[in-house]
Amino acid sequence: MSSAKNPPNPANDNGGLTHFDATGQAHMVDVGAKNETHRVAIASGIIRMLPQTLAIITAGTAKKGDVLGIARIAAIMAAKRTSDLIPLCHPLALTRVAVEFTIEEADASIMCNAQVETYGKTGVEMEALTAVQVGLLTIYDMCKAVDRGMVMSDIRVMEKQGGKSGHWKVES
Repeated sequence: MSSAKNPPNPANDNGGLTHFDATGQAHMVDVGAKNETHRVAIASGIIRMLPQTLAIITAGTAKKGDVLGIARIAAIMAAKRTSDLIPLCHPLALTRVAVEFTIEEADASIMCNAQVETYGKTGVEMEALTAVQVGLLTIYDMCKAVDRGMVMSDIRVMEKQGGKSGHWKVES
């Protein structure tokens, strides 16, 4: 990025950052010449809470309703609207969004996993990450009256497939 202290260097290739041109200006990446391939991304994240909060969620007694059901729908909707939230994301025709929640009673947490798919010229990592974050935010919103100290963490891409870079997966 351009600033008075660090003027852009046209000779710099921006270290592989594709959303900046040679002069350091932000731009939407041109994917026109890319091949359409089956693209898949899986992301995950965790929300930790008080054991009493988790008990309310699992018992289905939250005042606002079915916490995980509503969070699942919110996550799916968020994946579909990612390009409205992230300025340089391409709008994509998603072919599948699957969201799962795993309850971990031992540490009073819920893990959210989102798998997003399309056939296109660019990946769906941002859509998967957005789905996870909004799913977790929805859990927070629905339970904040009883637990304002919930913590969301470990939000990351776990795996991606498709495109020129091929298959990538977090090493265990």
